[in-house]
Amino acid sequence: MSEAVLHRNWSSRYVFIMASIGSTVGLSNIWKFTYLVGENGGGAFVLIYLASLIFLGIPVLTSEFMLGKLGGRSMVGSFALLSQKEGLSRHWQVFGWVSMITVFMILSFYCVIAGLTIDYTVSTLAGSLSAGSAEEAVSYYNDILSNPLRLIVFSGSFVLFTTAIVARGVGAGLEKSTRWMMPGLFVILIGLLIYSGLTGEFVQALRFMLVPDFEKINATVALTAFGQAFFSLGIGLGVMLTYGAYMPREASVARSSVTIALADGLVAIIAGLAIFPIVFQYQLSPAEGPGLIFMTLPIAFGQMPGGNYVGALFFVLLAFAALSSSISLLESVISRLEELYPNSRSRITWIAGTLLWLTGWLTVFSFNVWSDFMPFNGFRPLAGKTVFGLIDYVASNLIMPVGGILMAVIGGWFISKHTSQSSLSLSPSWLFSVWRFLVRYVAPVAVLLIFLSNL
Repeated sequence: MSEAVLHRNWSSRYVFIMASIGSTVGLSNIWKFTYLVGENGGGAFVLIYLASLIFLGIPVLTSEFMLGKLGGRSMVGSFALLSQKEGLSRHWQVFGWVSMITVFMILSFYCVIAGLTIDYTVSTLAGSLSAGSAEEAVSYYNDILSNPLRLIVFSGSFVLFTTAIVARGVGAGLEKSTRWMMPGLFVILIGLLIYSGLTGEFVQALRFMLVPDFEKINATVALTAFGQAFFSLGIGLGVMLTYGAYMPREASVARSSVTIALADGLVAIIAGLAIFPIVFQYQLSPAEGPGLIFMTLPIAFGQMPGGNYVGALFFVLLAFAALSSSISLLESVISRLEELYPNSRSRITWIAGTLLWLTGWLTVFSFNVWSDFMPFNGFRPLAGKTVFGLIDYVASNLIMPVGGILMAVIGGWFISKHTSQSSLSLSPSWLFSVWRFLVRYVAPVAVLLIFLSNL
């Protein structure tokens, strides 16, 4: 099948930066980061997370952006072009297809979780979510998960928003949504930070998050922090490669990577400082795990003055963060399909969106009618995992780490030194040597350790 060479570009470096930050800033920065900080000792975890973001995340993100800018197409299309220009084996395209399918599967369950943010926003505004105790909050959460129709409707609404934006294309869809959504996200986040600072235990939260207790640092905490820093940037699946392919010529790959990674980390820190003062103010436990957002915070919202509005604003923030990531995930899939079927972007996007919603039913039913169905119960490490658990495990613990290693290896070993030097334009020259050392040796080993720890 012949492929079309499509010219899709961000209109400016600012839009590219905002769109890329939107891609990296998702539920992992607000929902997952905060509960991991709570579970892993606060400041010690944050310290390793920030160091990992700088010494692991930035080098690999730079490599992925560089590959995208050099290829100028989807992940599969870029690898096909680089096989001609750089002698890259055409077999790397198989990795591109595997990554594309993995992105689709990740997005299928991501939309179900993101649908909860819309559900909670509506419920909080309506006053139906006013949990006065942990038992009430847990019961409300479990009632949602046990209702497949409710999950299907709200996940479908989230898929609808995502598909409608991506179907309009890079300029009319992704750019326009980014221009209002990302500033809106930051405004809401800063507003919640100020509110927490004035009404919550802000000093205690600062101490918890930013003062490390080195006795709490162990191999598990370190590997968890490595993984969160790496995966929060969405590296390894070609999503950032696709955004890099649309990068304006004048944009610096290295400077853009640093800006995006630091913004990603800053959002996570601010989110923690907005959430933990409320947690401590109402004497809740920060170590509540994944239920911190959906089962613990509603207790605080139910007790505070104007909690319905504060809670609704918080869940709108989560919805914005989820949407900014979901459009980048879907775009990385559509970019490849559009190369195969040019002039059909809207049609293929809506078809993909429909399939995405239907695939999400696997996750929906895993929470209720299929909750006891564990197809590989006799095989470690897949034992005890529902269909959703299997999709999440394979995508997050296997494909993403392997993808991250391969992105580093391709950028550091298979792209010629001359090409990468001219693409990155790092000055002084020793910075390029540092980047190449990190992306060739340090990042692959660190990500390999994360991979092995997840098996």
